[in-house]
Amino acid sequence: MITIVSGTNRIGSNTLKVAKEYRRILAEKGEDAAIFSLEGVNMMERDAAFEKIETDIILPTDSFIFIVPEYNGSFPGILKMLFDTGSSHQIWFNKQALITGNSTGRAGNLRGMDHLADILNYVKITVHPNKLPLSTVNKLMDSEGRFTDAGALNAIHAQLDEFLTWRCI
Repeated sequence: MITIVSGTNRIGSNTLKVAKEYRRILAEKGEDAAIFSLEGVNMMERDAAFEKIETDIILPTDSFIFIVPEYNGSFPGILKMLFDTGSSHQIWFNKQALITGNSTGRAGNLRGMDHLADILNYVKITVHPNKLPLSTVNKLMDSEGRFTDAGALNAIHAQLDEFLTWRCI
């Protein structure tokens, strides 16, 4: 099972738009993927709702695609809380991840992707080496949230093709 994590709780974010595009592109490639958005999710306490996330989303997922916006030179704290609030790091062990950064600036969250990769490696998730920074993401998509930039689309397709082949090895 592939789960695309929209790594912010910000409502109306570009991150969720990118996550939806990844799901659409994966569907074109014949792959089903679920989206897990952090919008409206309480990460501050380990309650029944959080345990349901662990049981229904984290445990059955073998491959994650993290779409992470740049927040102050890193990634959102709400995403870090997903790892910190969990019952155990073991729920993440031996899974695979792909990371895509996005920002309206010029670096596409390069540093944040590295920070996240370090955390993922700590919880024993193997991170695919092709981490894709999407810079000026607001200029790469149309008003419907679809990528219109040919270079960005080519990079996403190449990244996903590599990931799909790699995760089957």
